[in-house]
Amino acid sequence: MNTQIRTKNITLTEHTKAHVDLAIQNFTKFGLELTTVNTIIEKEKKGVKVEFDIHIAHHAPVVISQNDDSLDAAIDLAIDRANKALRRLHDKAVTHRGSESIKSLEVDSTEPVKATV
Repeated sequence: MNTQIRTKNITLTEHTKAHVDLAIQNFTKFGLELTTVNTIIEKEKKGVKVEFDIHIAHHAPVVISQNDDSLDAAIDLAIDRANKALRRLHDKAVTHRGSESIKSLEVDSTEPVKATV
């Protein structure tokens, strides 16, 4: 998995970089084939914008943007939203694979069907 953290008009501390790296490593717990995770942190007129661009094999990319006054709050909220989106994608894939087939739903032909009028 390729990871990239870019900043615009803001200085990234080691603590913040480690926090983002740990969050990106935690994204792998959902069992999805993550190919690339790009993180963009930029200063805006009012606060900070954090964006996660998560590319997953055989799926559309997941893009999470979060604005906030505080850098730490924006990062935490973006991480929570990304975890929720990845969990939903994982649940959708697991539910689809585990669903019953049509053959198992068919009526057993050995038993007579009684029709009431």
